[in-house]
Amino acid sequence: MNNETAAPVTVIGLGLMGQALAGAFLKAGHPTTVWNRTASKADQLVAGGALLAPTVDAALKASPLTIICVTDYQAMRELLGPDEVDLDGTMLINLTSGDSAQAREAARWAEQRGARYLDGAIMAVPSGIGTADAVILHSGPASDFEAHKATLAALGTVDHLGADHGLASLYDVAGLAMMWSILNAWLQGTAMLKTAGVDAATYAPFARQIAAGVAEWLPGHAEQIDSGSYRAEVASLETHVRSMDHLIEESEALGVNAELPKLIKAMADRSIAAGHGGEEYAVLIEEFARPREA
Repeated sequence: MNNETAAPVTVIGLGLMGQALAGAFLKAGHPTTVWNRTASKADQLVAGGALLAPTVDAALKASPLTIICVTDYQAMRELLGPDEVDLDGTMLINLTSGDSAQAREAARWAEQRGARYLDGAIMAVPSGIGTADAVILHSGPASDFEAHKATLAALGTVDHLGADHGLASLYDVAGLAMMWSILNAWLQGTAMLKTAGVDAATYAPFARQIAAGVAEWLPGHAEQIDSGSYRAEVASLETHVRSMDHLIEESEALGVNAELPKLIKAMADRSIAAGHGGEEYAVLIEEFARPREA
């Protein structure tokens, strides 16, 4: 094991995710220091070789890299803000969930205290940490990410998104939008098919095939969005709306909630009224990109 892969690391915050992060570093052979308000949460990690720091400041000084994963950004400031906590020279990676504005403000705050700072987002459940399926997003100075990339790789698949500290949070919520939209569409279809005696397990493989097929459209739609040109290549928005009407009518006839397809159709109707009916579905980005009028 070389010195880089064995680099010491500190983990502050030992909820389920923080424990998983520290455990992954230990498993990969990194000398790992931990700290948590409730010290007993470190018991299992200490039994596995971690060092429990007596104070936050001692935890920061124990390693060249500190990962913090707490409830929210306010909790981070409460822990790291007191005068007795010295952030000067610290490399801090914040894997606490929040929004992009909070991430950018936290970066300014940490840098004013003398720390180097990366913001991050964990796209995984605790049980997945330490496997390739765990995707950990980072944003901030590329040089700081590259300096610690080998250490961070113990957590899973790590990625650097750019210098803007807010990007990890934005990717996080964009990913959630994808997740919920796919799940909600599947639930809509499942509810409809259940009226005909088709169970969810029977429908799921077909739904998965549809989801994968639609995913193949994304690069082409992305080109249209980035160019601002929406020439109909698969089907015009007007064609899609006719199918939306069918989905709504079928749902209502079956006694299934039609709120979700009605919401999407309302957005499509506004786009058609604005003169975009003959364009590709991706033109709806213009509706998604503007706030709803009161």
